[in-house]
Amino acid sequence: MKVSEDEKKNQIALSLIEGVGDKIGKKLLAYFGSAKAIFLSSKSDLEKVDGIGKVLINSIINANVLSKAIEELQFIEEQEIQHLFYGDKNYPNRLKQCEDAPLNLYFKGNVNWESNFVSIVGTRKASASSKLFTEKLVKDLAPYNPIIVSGLAHGIDIAAHKAALKYGLKTVAVFAHGLDKVYPSVHAAIAKQISENGCLLTDYMSKTVALPQNFVSRNRIVAGLSDATIVIESPIKGGSLITADIANSYNREVFTVPGNPADANAKGCNYLIKTQQAILIESAEDIIKGLNWDVKEKAIQQQIFVELNPSEQKIIDLLTEKELHIDLIVESLDWGFSKVANELLQAEFKGLIISLPGKVYKKNI
Repeated sequence: MKVSEDEKKNQIALSLIEGVGDKIGKKLLAYFGSAKAIFLSSKSDLEKVDGIGKVLINSIINANVLSKAIEELQFIEEQEIQHLFYGDKNYPNRLKQCEDAPLNLYFKGNVNWESNFVSIVGTRKASASSKLFTEKLVKDLAPYNPIIVSGLAHGIDIAAHKAALKYGLKTVAVFAHGLDKVYPSVHAAIAKQISENGCLLTDYMSKTVALPQNFVSRNRIVAGLSDATIVIESPIKGGSLITADIANSYNREVFTVPGNPADANAKGCNYLIKTQQAILIESAEDIIKGLNWDVKEKAIQQQIFVELNPSEQKIIDLLTEKELHIDLIVESLDWGFSKVANELLQAEFKGLIISLPGKVYKKNI
């Protein structure tokens, strides 16, 4: 169902209310059902929402943000920017699973949000050997057609984007500001290519200043979009380790490349391995096996010859339309956790379903 311009205006405005972040916004949406209903709510209505205090209630009731939302809506229409709201059917499902997923996403370009996504991050001061490793890694992953996600920064980020474009893969550049500019500006030409072979993506509105904290915040999108985050080269402190930490908190796989202990730009990767926060990789083959991509490809070919038993048929029917967390499968089938877990395991062995990070399952077709 197409969302009206009036509702879109309210969706954009919701994230502009002081004190209403992504988590509070979703709580309000769950209670009222739409962004417009939140703006039309009374004080007594808002008092019924658990965890919404007097200060926030006053902030919502007295919010004067619709005019700014209208201005943003006009901007994205003029610039042919697409908008996705958290409740939309097409909102990226992996990202939706994250507690702090953005209420609003703005993107320029076109990707299939249900494809395999892999995030590649690393230091801005990347060595020549790490850039070469990044290119070879992307080249060797290309037969599996993943979408490469990164942040358009100098170093490993831009090497990953360039490699994706070179080897015919779509790539997503996640901005820490609005889509009215490109940062760093020297990557404007690459950004244009990305918008034509993937997309430029952000949760920030136009005219947003690229503050340091914005880059930390945008890393949740880099991590949340993907099945796995790969750290190529990183010092002990920096955005790459923050992204890896976020990915771990989402129960997503984290891979990293070991380095010389004497090299400051290898200390972050070595730390991730030493503390068992990441899986050591030496080639694309380690990632392919780690994500079971090789098994899944074979399973697709075998699936049509598999005869389903009644339990497997119920699971396949349940997963026909969407991916589901194991808890929702248990709730829907009412079999009990142990039986569901066993049936899911057997169905996965037969190649009927795929296990995604975070105990989420989908039909393998």
